Amino acid sequence: MPESWVNLGERLGVDLHLELAGTGSKRAVLITALRDAIRDGRLAPGTRLPPYRSLAADLGLARNTVADAYAELVAEGWLTAIQGSGTRVAPRAEPVALAARPKKAPVGTARGVHELRQGRPDAGSFPRAAWLASARRALNAAPNDAFGPGDPRGRPELREALAEYLARARGVRTGPDRIVVCSGFGHALRLLCRGIIPGRLAVEGYGLPFHRSIFDTASIRTIPLPVDADGARVEELTPDVPAVLLTPAHQFPTGGPLHHRRRAAVVDWARAVGGLVIEDDYDGEFRYDRQPVGAVQGLDPERVLYAGSVSKSLSPAIRLGWLVLPEHLVDAALAAKGEREAWAGVTEQLTLADFIVSGSYDRHVRRMRQRYRRRRDHLVAALAEHAPHVEITGIAAGLHAVLRLPPGAENATVRAAERRHVALDGLTSFRHPDSRMPTVDGLVIGYAAPPDHAYGAAIEALCRTLPPG
Repeated sequence: MPESWVNLGERLGVDLHLELAGTGSKRAVLITALRDAIRDGRLAPGTRLPPYRSLAADLGLARNTVADAYAELVAEGWLTAIQGSGTRVAPRAEPVALAARPKKAPVGTARGVHELRQGRPDAGSFPRAAWLASARRALNAAPNDAFGPGDPRGRPELREALAEYLARARGVRTGPDRIVVCSGFGHALRLLCRGIIPGRLAVEGYGLPFHRSIFDTASIRTIPLPVDADGARVEELTPDVPAVLLTPAHQFPTGGPLHHRRRAAVVDWARAVGGLVIEDDYDGEFRYDRQPVGAVQGLDPERVLYAGSVSKSLSPAIRLGWLVLPEHLVDAALAAKGEREAWAGVTEQLTLADFIVSGSYDRHVRRMRQRYRRRRDHLVAALAEHAPHVEITGIAAGLHAVLRLPPGAENATVRAAERRHVALDGLTSFRHPDSRMPTVDGLVIGYAAPPDHAYGAAIEALCRTLPPG
């Protein structure tokens, strides 16, 4: 029985894609295709070509046709043929360089830029060895069905690990059946916009413009609540507003947890009006000078929807987050995702599950908590020495601090920072455009991102940028 194309491909060589187009003999067409592939760089110098028998089987050509084409290209100098080494692209067969568009360095990554913007963890501290060990264990233990169509709920291994971790570390009351895995907090908000959040949503008067843009796109009107030192003023919620989005663990960006009386008050409001509290557990793991504050969700799992991710605690490159849902909203969230998982990769889910269960996640969070506290203390000490007139707030937790500036000083300071290659955020950029709160000038300084060797220089550049007292 003649060998099949599949058997030949498995036994004889590597894949090689060629476009056999044009007129003339099959040998001439193949020679032209090989020349073009070498000329435009798709076959780089030194690349080993498949044996002629393998390539003939792949392309449906006679073996002699391929052998003759190889021989001619060797004679012309495009290829080399050495006994025992096979047929390779000749070293001198350099491709013609294509004109490349000049690359623009991403903001904040250009050489010499001091990265002090919020929301960026220390990328150099990603636990590569522990993550790799978890990936190996997870893949070795994964059942075969893990590599089939994805379940929109998320892998059961990860949902079970999250249920245990969130209960232990954040006081969340849930089971795996109420957790839906998503690919980050932004993805979670988009899912909630599909039939879960009604047409109006109360939000904090300061927050991420990115989140507001998601609601705007979904035609959901956001109503700002004033924010003070005790968090959002939830007493201003009205019965006609069906839902509210809060950052109770660490208000973003002004800092500070939601006061315990307000935590109870917002749950009472939700029970009284049949409303929904959406809890963004922003920076929940990172606290320095206060006792940990548990999740509001623990007060009423049927009225509080809890959302989190690993973008700050681990890395924004790990595109995983989760929704902990009231029971009556689970089906709606799954319907919003669709019948198959289209966003969160299975291998990352399995790896994160092992990373949590093995204790590596807890160890990483504790290690980073100490690292970020040292960085925060460095920032506070530098400001006390070089800019004692600048008030610093929101430093009891999280990865950023707010520097209060004199009225009218923010825009000039941000421009001065740009000239000194200091990347930072102005406080007013996070203010809701409809907020009735007085405008406060300030800077939001992220102290997590710069590498250790560059952190001191970044803080020095920041201090030189601040207006004099």
